[in-house]
Amino acid sequence: MNADLGTTNLLLGIMAAVSVIEALAIIGMGIAGFVAYRRVTELIDGLEIRQVAPVVGRVNAILDDVKVVSEKVKQEAERVDDAIHRTMHRVDDTAGRVRSNVRAKTSRVVGIVRGLRVALGTMMQKRAA
Repeated sequence: MNADLGTTNLLLGIMAAVSVIEALAIIGMGIAGFVAYRRVTELIDGLEIRQVAPVVGRVNAILDDVKVVSEKVKQEAERVDDAIHRTMHRVDDTAGRVRSNVRAKTSRVVGIVRGLRVALGTMMQKRAA
């Protein structure tokens, strides 16, 4: 029976050694993962400082310029719209005045022509009769 226990103890010792090696490997992988995580984090921070921050500054400056330009365009568009409305109002007012003046002056002439036509028509009827 001692031989059987010696073999069992040997196998148990091998399994214990393998378990210790596995534990060390897992701990080593954990440490390697943490170191890789820190390096990647430092790399990303460096990229952000060197690359992203200047681009963000330029983009913000461009957006500020676009905002100023769009405000000016809006103001000018409102000014032009107001000028067009005032001009159209003046044109409508002038057209109404011209129309009323033309009617006033032509109504006299039309009245005279109608009166002459009636007078001529009446004279022609008296001659024909």
